Parts: sequence; C-alpha cells; structure tokens
Amino acid sequence: MFARLRKHLKREDGNVESALVIIPLMILFLIGAQIIAATNMRNADLAMAQGDAAARAISQEFHPDDEIVEIGGRVEKIRVLVTHRSHTVPQLVPGLIELMGGAPVTDVVGVAVVEPINK
Repeated sequence: MFARLRKHLKREDGNVESALVIIPLMILFLIGAQIIAATNMRNADLAMAQGDAAARAISQEFHPDDEIVEIGGRVEKIRVLVTHRSHTVPQLVPGLIELMGGAPVTDVVGVAVVEPINK
C-alpha cells in the first residue's frame, strides 16, 4: 500500500506546466485590477473635488488650501475657485507603481466660478 501511495505522489503530471501558466496569468490579473482600481479612484476623486468646488463657490466658504484666481478685464473680474484632492492608491502588486516610475497617488482638481454676492 505504501508503494502505491509513493508511486502516486511521485507522479506529478502537469504540475510544472500549470505553474508556468497560472503565475503569469495571476500577475496579469492583478496588474489589470490595479489599473481598474486606480482609474475608478481617480474618477471618484474628480467627482468629489468638483462637487466640493461647486458647493464652496456657492456658499462662499473657502478652505485655506483653496486657490482663488481672478480673471477678467477692466469692468468686471471673475473669480474662479480651484480645489485639490488627493488619495493614495492601494497597491495590489507590490512595487508595480514604483517600477513604472510613478507615485501611488491620485491628484485631481475641481474648478468652479465664484458668483458675486448681490447686496
């Protein structure tokens, strides 16, 4: 009985071939998931930054890190509010982002026109 069990354990047909296929496939899957996660986080941050900029421009309540840019000519100047938002991207494949020469951070900008207050 031990001889049959030992003979069965020594027979490893297909194990090396399976490993040669599954490891690169798993790495490719994780790279794709990393790109999808980073893109979705950037899109969500962009929507949040734009919403924050619009809400602050309407309410006239600005944060210290907000930028207010004045654009316009001699008659009337238009004020534009610029907000920034950034988050770190989760790393599914360790070292992938550093290998590509980037930083694992999404940095987006929200822009809104500050309406003048009528008194």
